Amino acid sequence: MKRLTANMLVGLVLLVSGPATAELITTKLLPLDMARTIASSAIEACRKQGYQVSVVVTDRSGEPLVIMRDVYSNRYFTQLAHGKANAVIMAKTSSAELRSNRPDMVGVLNLLDGVMVLAGGLPVQAAGSLVGAVGVSGAPGGDLDEDCARAGIEAVQEELEFAD
Repeated sequence: MKRLTANMLVGLVLLVSGPATAELITTKLLPLDMARTIASSAIEACRKQGYQVSVVVTDRSGEPLVIMRDVYSNRYFTQLAHGKANAVIMAKTSSAELRSNRPDMVGVLNLLDGVMVLAGGLPVQAAGSLVGAVGVSGAPGGDLDEDCARAGIEAVQEELEFAD
């Protein structure tokens, strides 16, 4: 009796399983120009209140598209802003909401590399799909950081709502 080789076994499995079908998936992506507008609008909103902040706008996977900091903001605010944006990507909700919904997990989540569960991070959604996140840090309180992040998103809200 002839032994089945690995190639013969794979061929047999493919024959029995039928034809493979490929499904195309469409994805909405946050354009760089829009991310830049979000960041600059967030900085401007904080500036008007007298705060020097850092802003990080990420894509849907948490990779930075835009990193911007005002003149007197420091690198630590930039790290915190990125961590807040990553918390949003992980939870698909604001970083403040994650913090209030899971206070039991905050300590553990903050141990994740690049995640900071503090107020100041908001999701960026286009037509109901998460396309990115914005994190702000440097104002005297996470609620004020979040206000600036919201102003950044509001600057492009109409474009986001009508994204197809």
